[in-house]
Amino acid sequence: MKKHLYNKIHIIADNTNIAQEAKRAIIKKYKNYPIKKSDIFIVLGGDGFMLMSLKKYYKFKKPFYGMNKGTRGFLLNKYNVNNLIKKINKSDTAEIHPLEMIAKNNSNKIKKAIAINEVSVFRQTRQAAKIEIKIDNKVRIKELICDGALVATPAGSTAYNLSAKGPILDLSSNQLALTPISPFRPRGWRGALISNKSKIYIKNLSTNKRPISVVADNLEVRNVINVSIFLNKNKTFKLMYDRKFGLKERNLAEQFKF
Repeated sequence: MKKHLYNKIHIIADNTNIAQEAKRAIIKKYKNYPIKKSDIFIVLGGDGFMLMSLKKYYKFKKPFYGMNKGTRGFLLNKYNVNNLIKKINKSDTAEIHPLEMIAKNNSNKIKKAIAINEVSVFRQTRQAAKIEIKIDNKVRIKELICDGALVATPAGSTAYNLSAKGPILDLSSNQLALTPISPFRPRGWRGALISNKSKIYIKNLSTNKRPISVVADNLEVRNVINVSIFLNKNKTFKLMYDRKFGLKERNLAEQFKF
């Protein structure tokens, strides 16, 4: 099967000076095609901007090649404009599926969103959250008192999940990480590995006294009564990485950092 060649780029850049400067440097060397005439997106910014770009431009069904002009840049390649088209066409493709969040707030309004890294539930006031956790309609924790909890994809397991002392998941693990955030009771619970076919249901047990919010990557819903979280395999994001340090290698390398 003949490999598709990517020659027509469209540049998406963050509003920071460093990202805009990088965009101008690329335009000097390569033509910046309109979205509909392009066959690949070049994303310039940090991980947060990459996540926003993936969701904003997903509808165009094109792959994304990111170059880091932010801080950490886990989801992006190193910035280098030399032989850019050639590097893109030699890149490996990582296909990832997002989490889908369906949240209901105290006004009975339903909010849906997708998350590439994680969906997180947080306490909204000074008091700890009191939540119940179901997996596939079976109660697994009747009462978790905590600052919150999160569900992370393998691609997102090296982000906030890792900071919360959750496990790093191999990209091909077919699992999700369910990780508590500062659990008070049961204090010893460190989380669980869940099949990526499962549905996680989190319910607020004290909506008036202990309000909670839920965040899907960077979209927040406040005063949440309950939230369902599952992997949406009907949506696929295509990210392209330089062969020497692709997403799978980055994920593995994180497991050996100390």
